[in-house]
Amino acid sequence: MAEKRKDSRGRNLRDGEDQRPDGSYRYRYTDKAGNRRAVYSWKLVSTDKPPSGKRDGLSLREKEKAIENDIRDGIDSHAAAKMTLNDVFKAYMEGKRELKQSTRTNYVYMYKNYVADTIGKRKITAFRYSDIKNFYNSLITEKGFKPNSAEIIHTILHPVFEMAVRDGLIRVNPTNGVMGELKKGHDWEKPKRHALTIEEQEAFIGYVSKSKIYRHWLPLFTVFLGTGCRVGELIGLRWCDCDFESRSISINHNLIYRVQDNGHCEMHITTPKTSAGCRTIPMLDEVRKALLQERLRQMQEGFSTAEIDGYSGFVFTNRFGNVYSPAAINRAIVRIYTAYNEEETERAKLERREPVLIRHFSVHNLRHTFCTRFCENETNIKVIQEIMGHSDIGTTMNVYAEATESKKREAIDNLEGKIKIV
Repeated sequence: MAEKRKDSRGRNLRDGEDQRPDGSYRYRYTDKAGNRRAVYSWKLVSTDKPPSGKRDGLSLREKEKAIENDIRDGIDSHAAAKMTLNDVFKAYMEGKRELKQSTRTNYVYMYKNYVADTIGKRKITAFRYSDIKNFYNSLITEKGFKPNSAEIIHTILHPVFEMAVRDGLIRVNPTNGVMGELKKGHDWEKPKRHALTIEEQEAFIGYVSKSKIYRHWLPLFTVFLGTGCRVGELIGLRWCDCDFESRSISINHNLIYRVQDNGHCEMHITTPKTSAGCRTIPMLDEVRKALLQERLRQMQEGFSTAEIDGYSGFVFTNRFGNVYSPAAINRAIVRIYTAYNEEETERAKLERREPVLIRHFSVHNLRHTFCTRFCENETNIKVIQEIMGHSDIGTTMNVYAEATESKKREAIDNLEGKIKIV
């Protein structure tokens, strides 16, 4: 039987351990990939004291135990020790070839501006749940992040750490459960998108149609409220997508206006995120008239020559022939309902009545308004889903439930005094 090897203090050394001439200890092992590795320490066990002038740290046996646990759990600690969060993010993005370019650009922009130069430089093995929570809190308190922005960061980081788990770099995903706790702690609730009431809708369209200043917006808002298109679908709509004979509109692409890697906003054409986004919407009479009105205007003043990623012949353009940005439409909406509310307030004072005011809303509320009106008058959920281009029937059901709830209240109110209960 071979004699046990001992250190300078007469203690037995285990397999793989040895003491070097300078008094330090070494443990050699084979890692997950079959490569020979070594770790070092000035202490054999945790109760040892390092030599004078030498840095304290984990003992060799403590490091051995961690290595054995890593090997048992399939963790590649050697590779992980060299990788930062930035390294893992880069590898993650290189592997996500299915991401749409617009989504990729948004992810890279957010990561570059809020993560890369902060926690991005830390080793992937250095993160704990509390670290991620503190980082998210700093975005909220120092950067003024709203729930949506914080969730974008979480949407990026969670799968990056998940890939690190699956690649054997770390054991657990430190982002798990963080957003849920933050939402409770900050009492976050996403602002609920409201539909215009019938009174608000009539007031808005009525004011635009009679206004010399804002009347040129009427075709655009009519088509919004008559199709339920997303803003990118409508500002990217081309004349060749409108079939006046079959009275239908083909939705087959989006126009996006996003910040690019260079920090500038640019317009690009992209396909819908899901197959449900590609659809055909029948034209209502009002929509057909609005489109023909816009076409007549362009026949007199000239059609747009704007070209974006090879697409041209856009339906809705400003006086310079350029397509609208979502921000430009939102600014117009605010100007319109502000002007209306001021005039309506004065009118109501003179007529000694309560004013019918329009609440704040944006272009996205117009889509929600169409969907609500549709749900109020249609019971076939599948038809509603297809017209709206919802990939998830749950989205349709949520709007339908909200819309029909008010209809139920209205129906019950109409029964007042008509059912002889007592």
